[in-house]
Amino acid sequence: MFQDMSKALNQSMGPFKELVNIQTRMLEELTRQQMVCTKACIDATVEQTRQMQQCTTPDELVQLQQTYAKELEDTLKAANDKNMQALADARESVEQLAHDAFDAFAPKP
Repeated sequence: MFQDMSKALNQSMGPFKELVNIQTRMLEELTRQQMVCTKACIDATVEQTRQMQQCTTPDELVQLQQTYAKELEDTLKAANDKNMQALADARESVEQLAHDAFDAFAPKP
């Protein structure tokens, strides 16, 4: 009897454990992507600062600033796209988990 109750508890907790795993993977991916984005922004800022020292005219400085802003925009857009994909993947996994959990309780014909 105890073994049956233990087995039933483990089976009922399975979807919850999987939900926690999905959320953990999503957060790990978002954190990894955030670190990549942050490093790219820092590297771009360091490079821009180094290049500013070589500017000799205001036009060169303006062009440098425009290039820097475009690079940052591209980096942030790419990070956003990857973040949205990670969230979409997690949502899809949660929806599939919920669907499977409800199917388990559906009456069998």
